[in-house]
Amino acid sequence: MGVIWGVPYLLIKVADGGVSVPVLVWARITVGAAILVPIALAQGAWRPEERAVLRRHWRWLAAFALIEIIGPWALLSAAEKHLSSSTTGLLIASVPAIGALIAWMWGGGERLTRVRAAGLGLGFAGVALLVGPGVGGGDVLSYAEVLLTAVCYATGPMIANRKLVGVPSIAANATCLVAAAVVYTPIAVLNWPPATPSASVLAALAALGAVCTAGGLVGFFLLITEIGAARATVITYLNPAVAVALGAGILGERLTVTTGVAFVLILAGSVLATRAPAPVSAPAARRSQTRPSDPAPEI
Repeated sequence: MGVIWGVPYLLIKVADGGVSVPVLVWARITVGAAILVPIALAQGAWRPEERAVLRRHWRWLAAFALIEIIGPWALLSAAEKHLSSSTTGLLIASVPAIGALIAWMWGGGERLTRVRAAGLGLGFAGVALLVGPGVGGGDVLSYAEVLLTAVCYATGPMIANRKLVGVPSIAANATCLVAAAVVYTPIAVLNWPPATPSASVLAALAALGAVCTAGGLVGFFLLITEIGAARATVITYLNPAVAVALGAGILGERLTVTTGVAFVLILAGSVLATRAPAPVSAPAARRSQTRPSDPAPEI
């Protein structure tokens, strides 16, 4: 999964050279939906009881599709017209840190401990270093597009976890892909390329839809079933390394010391910012009950 979701930055960079952003996003969504919908049907999706669940949650499904698919995939593709794929992948690595900050601001019992605060500081310092003059080669708008994508990627799972509880995952994702395809079809038609794109661009589009979208979603469901949702998030820390390696090895993108330092800061910050508080031991719990005036230890 770390490889599958580290590859899109390379493929988007290749596809950006042959088609417009709306066509790129439409192709990725449509190919993914064409594969995922039959899988969802084979698993019994959209049976009467599941359709009823989807109808009850249609507003949050629409919000999830907008925030997780429709908006960020266009922003990311537009940004990579000006940014290297490796820089884009490193900036997206800030998603866990941004998610921790949003979770704290959203409430729900999330505590901003000193360790988490330090992680946020490290992660955002890495982002600041990466967007410095002459590092990534892009402009202010392209950096803003990637960072807004990261905010979307951090917000989407929170909507799923808090507002789409009980909605079958594959049915929900297939529904969102179909809805996104409907949204992008007229825009893609208006921006259709006058000539057939090159074989490399077509291959990149096909791989984006089949491997990184449909295969990625199905694989992630299987991974969660195998090891649980918490451990499955470890792939987030592998994606940027894959993006950087592919960008340098295949596209010849330049790596610098600054890029390496930014990567370390963002990765370390994401790990610390998402670190769960240490459980309170039984003796400590008993002491807190006998001495309620004592302050709780801050982890």
